Amino acid sequence: MSFRANESLAEQIAHHLGEQIISGDLVEGERIQEMRIAGELEVSRGAVREALLILQRRHLIEIFPRRGAVVAELSPHLVKGLYEMLVLHYGLIVQRAAELWRQDELQPFAALMAELQEAVEAQDIERFFEGGFTLLGNATRFAANPYLDTVLADLQPSARRASYLALQLSRRELEESFGYLRGLMDAVLQRQSERAVELVEEYLMHQRNLVLESLLRVKQIEMAWARRHRR
Repeated sequence: MSFRANESLAEQIAHHLGEQIISGDLVEGERIQEMRIAGELEVSRGAVREALLILQRRHLIEIFPRRGAVVAELSPHLVKGLYEMLVLHYGLIVQRAAELWRQDELQPFAALMAELQEAVEAQDIERFFEGGFTLLGNATRFAANPYLDTVLADLQPSARRASYLALQLSRRELEESFGYLRGLMDAVLQRQSERAVELVEEYLMHQRNLVLESLLRVKQIEMAWARRHRR
């Protein structure tokens, strides 16, 4: 892990561990040992402990007395709650974007849409995943609400974790997701704020359903494995 001067050490450690949870390198229920992480990254245990508190606030880990930190379960209940919050907050953002955009602000969004299309054509899940979050992240400035920024900063890691799971379900999902985002951009450019809100909700609910389907498949695989080993 390379350290960046513009972020606290604890934030950088949290980001490093968070990316491992998002990508599935650290799986739910897996224990995160302070001493091991401190040794691997050559940082103090205090910095690791502070990073774990950040990850707990962002719902990526749970911390238990005497047991320590473990990767949080991505349960159907939590997924539904997460997307309920995302719909509310991103709905406000795209509404404001549709009402307030100026011509000189459009170029970065056009460039991102072109990059997303290239990722779809190349079937590059990782590139599409990052580009989609950058697109929505860039739109938050239209809301001009620091309280909203704080909430989304804490929600984003869980949203990234769920989105990554959804995109892994099917290669066809790249085309589906791009179609939603393209329609959303068209609605924003035409200043159709109500339509933009509808489309962002459709996109997020579609993604939520994919995550729930993926979780169900994982549970079915686990149950089949358990039945096989009980024989």
